[in-house]
Amino acid sequence: MFRKIGWILLVGALLSVAGELLSLKLPTLRWSFEVSREMDWLNWGSGDRPFLWFGWLSVFVSIACGILLLFKFPRDFQFTPITQRRIDRFRSIKRGHRAFVIVGFLALIASFDHLLVGNEPLLMKYDGKFYSPALQRFYERDANGDDVIFKGKHFGLSGDEAEAAPNYRRLKKTFKEEQDGNWLVMPLVPYAPTQDTVTVPTMELETREDGLLYRPGAGDPYSGLAAKIYDLDDPGRMHLRYRFREGLKDGAADGWDKTNNRVYGAEYSKGELISESWSGEGDVKAFLTTNSTPLNIIFYAPSPPSLTMGHLLGTTPQGYDVLAYLFGGLQVNFKASLFFIPAIYLIGISVGLLMGFFGGVFDLLVQRLIEVFSNIPFLFVIIIVSSSVPVQIKEKSGLGVILLILIIFSWMGMTYLMRTAALKEKARDYVAASRIIGCSTPRIIFKHILPNAVAILVTLVPFSVSGLVMGLTSLDYLGFGLPPKYATWGTLLKEGLSNLSSPWLVSSAFLCLVSLLILVTFIGEAVREAFDPKKFTYYK
Repeated sequence: MFRKIGWILLVGALLSVAGELLSLKLPTLRWSFEVSREMDWLNWGSGDRPFLWFGWLSVFVSIACGILLLFKFPRDFQFTPITQRRIDRFRSIKRGHRAFVIVGFLALIASFDHLLVGNEPLLMKYDGKFYSPALQRFYERDANGDDVIFKGKHFGLSGDEAEAAPNYRRLKKTFKEEQDGNWLVMPLVPYAPTQDTVTVPTMELETREDGLLYRPGAGDPYSGLAAKIYDLDDPGRMHLRYRFREGLKDGAADGWDKTNNRVYGAEYSKGELISESWSGEGDVKAFLTTNSTPLNIIFYAPSPPSLTMGHLLGTTPQGYDVLAYLFGGLQVNFKASLFFIPAIYLIGISVGLLMGFFGGVFDLLVQRLIEVFSNIPFLFVIIIVSSSVPVQIKEKSGLGVILLILIIFSWMGMTYLMRTAALKEKARDYVAASRIIGCSTPRIIFKHILPNAVAILVTLVPFSVSGLVMGLTSLDYLGFGLPPKYATWGTLLKEGLSNLSSPWLVSSAFLCLVSLLILVTFIGEAVREAFDPKKFTYYK
């Protein structure tokens, strides 16, 4: 298993380097370079091509860890009998093992990144040439050698759309209508988690033989607003809007010209025209018969779930696709865990072992310091520190700032356990033997004492992950967490409780959050039971 992890780290690092050198946006592997590119303090230099030291440092660490695992665990490596029995015990606990497989599958799905959920095509053909905006960072290099990003003008768009990023969903529809050999393939969910406001969904209504208006497949006549639209790609430009009651026009009606000026007004009662007004140019009859769509329902954000409209879980108040937003939130949780867990364990383990091994004044001072910080309400401190960070820094650094704040106040809990383990282990004979043969203090601590405390560390990891997920969700729900450019489940919960008339928001976020926490808890319980020393101890 460890050799497989080593190969994954090594191959992943090499692919990340290749992607950066070839200007490719490889899923997940691009993340360290993208973060280094977005945050000024994680790169050196200025201009279009600064030195991304954080990205290259991440690659170096991945390669070093991969090589270390490959040399540390050769092909003939075997776990000790006790460790193997613990692993077998974990596999025998079906609930925990199945939860581990599910979480691993979710991590694999999240690693596909923008190849699975994104608003850029995986592959497209235009004017006989093939492109992959989802994987290519740049469209081409100009005569000066500068990088040119994808713009609408590269695919035949004009006007304001020419200098903006293309709307590939609309471009796909245009290619299909023109039928000139151009095509593109979008990801499975063709929406980005954030910063991608979708076109307002619409549903065409039907007039049946009885002369009444119905929803498709509905048994009762329609009651509510319905509108004729100039262009379905821009539902905000309505032509005519009517109120219906039990399938008949009833109430006020309005009309707008193509420049979005209100020029028509009318009043209906049970399908009969009572009065009308006209302030536009030309004949009112010509206006009413202007070419526009049939009557549609316009679902303004947040819109309800609908398979026909392409939004399985509806949209958020900002107009984002909920399914894509949930996927983005899952990615944020996994990315945060990859940095948060190693950081707090590195600090907590080191401090705890040093406290237990050296004792004395050092142990006393550090204990008092930890007790002071531990007695301060954790969430309140995080809120105060987070709110004091300037908005510009939080917008720029995003996840890094929040993780740094959480790491500063999250490492202290495990120091007591590691201190106790160090106090117990340093009194054993093997530590005394190590001292006699001349082992250095760092070697005794990290080579002899630490491996005997692994059981404690392994059992804590799942619960640390669940604590991180709850911490991020709480901060985002209270408004002190990540900036809006990140998709977070806490923000979706907040929006759902603010829009109780849209129950799909809060229900989807709640189910995802609770499901992930339950899975992680099942894993933690199984690991704790599998590594319980009493399972392999017999007393006379």
